[in-house]
Amino acid sequence: MLTKTVGAAVQGIDAIKVDIEVSVDWGSGFVIVGLPDTAVKESGERVRCAIGQAGYDFPNKNVVINLSPADIKKEGSAYDLPLAVGILAADEKISTERLGRYMLMGELSLDGSLRDVKGALPMAIIAREMHLDGFILPRANALEAAVVNNLNIYGVDNLQQVIAFLNGDIALEPTVVDTRAEFARAQGQFPYDFSDVKGQENVKRAFEVACAGGHNIIIVGSPGSGKSMMAKRLPSIMPPLSLGEALETTKIHSVAGKLPGGTTLMTTRPYRSPHHTISPVALVGGGSYPCPGEISLAHNGVLFLDELPEFNRSVLEVMRQPLEDRHISISRAKYAVDYPASFMLVASMNPCPCGYYGHPTKPCICTEHQRMHYMGKISGPLLDRIDLQVEVQPVDFDQISSQQPGEPSADIRARVVMARALQTERFKDLPGVHCNAQMTPSLIHQYAEPDAQGLERLREAMTRTGMSARAYDRILKVARTIADLDGSASVQQHHVMEAISYRNLDRSNYMPGSMPF
Repeated sequence: MLTKTVGAAVQGIDAIKVDIEVSVDWGSGFVIVGLPDTAVKESGERVRCAIGQAGYDFPNKNVVINLSPADIKKEGSAYDLPLAVGILAADEKISTERLGRYMLMGELSLDGSLRDVKGALPMAIIAREMHLDGFILPRANALEAAVVNNLNIYGVDNLQQVIAFLNGDIALEPTVVDTRAEFARAQGQFPYDFSDVKGQENVKRAFEVACAGGHNIIIVGSPGSGKSMMAKRLPSIMPPLSLGEALETTKIHSVAGKLPGGTTLMTTRPYRSPHHTISPVALVGGGSYPCPGEISLAHNGVLFLDELPEFNRSVLEVMRQPLEDRHISISRAKYAVDYPASFMLVASMNPCPCGYYGHPTKPCICTEHQRMHYMGKISGPLLDRIDLQVEVQPVDFDQISSQQPGEPSADIRARVVMARALQTERFKDLPGVHCNAQMTPSLIHQYAEPDAQGLERLREAMTRTGMSARAYDRILKVARTIADLDGSASVQQHHVMEAISYRNLDRSNYMPGSMPF
């Protein structure tokens, strides 16, 4: 007998329909066709044991399974459940009346219980687009998939429950999630707050500007000056995720298998901080089995690279294209995928190998050659793509011991949200442009041209430092953001001067502790 069950395969961050066709006929053998990977091929033994634990005999016949469309590679263990149900239905052990009305996905243990799978959210989205009656999947993934409305999501614990449901012996309760209520409830909950930061007002101001315009930023300072501490608090001052951004971010983490258990929807902007030993593939994505990399996991959030010069040069250079295009295209011999990668890059570094060049009290033991080699690990083209370059000085004892809390994140965030609202209105008719950091040269000319005094000040700075044309654009973008924080319709001289002060590393005579320009 021939039967068909419905599943899905993940491509990029989206899913496509997969028909699992099962034929059970006279003879002996077991074969799976349709470009299955090793995990799918090994499913036969898991399915055989799980069917036995459910109280049924595995058919002693010839079993042929086709995963259609046959020209798309099928990966992972999530096909166990539809394979088991299809085999039992083709062997006339269970009813086929409901079979084509539900999507089935889940990994089977040998005892018949179901384990969670990756990509449940995009699978649920494709199930809704197919107008199916529901999606049956492991209970661990039910809340994640239930974010999709107008689709019944049934979380189950084992194969026996699925068989009983398809036979009409039991009724399953759909998992219901009020997406908007959950989204609103979790907004504004952060583990870290800027009120914990003592001093460092200039750095906090730079972070406020960066978040207000979506700008990339690098902070340079000695060990213990608070670089990592402040970077961890960035999500608390960034604008809240919109519902669409939250759904897209959740899809990426779902496909990568990075969603915490019991998560419905990601409500805060992601913060990713990979170690400096990361490989290029782990950073941008891809691999033997395509998976989003760290830059995609940081989509709509923050990618923090601590000790930037310690990263392999090849790792840093692969970020240049995603920083410009805000997505990453990965092409290999067997596949080509696109992943979104619109993130805010935040990097930190010491001023020299020992870390104390320019420190007010501790001497630097590095030679001039060592310092130049250390700074030279970061290429000029990469630095050009970082809008703000800020120096961090150590906090003195009086500030550390002060009992007066710093400005809370909520107050900073309110100003950031106000500035972003101006940008949203400014770019409302321009698809793909949401903040000042995304402005093209024509938009910079239209919205960020400074007054005459500001233009002259910028001319002086660029002449003295030899900045590139890209640095010119970056300064004007940052100046436009500073003007937005001031509520100013035009970019004025003091806005340009503040933006120039955030280009410390562009100076050929840069020395930590010296005044910019």
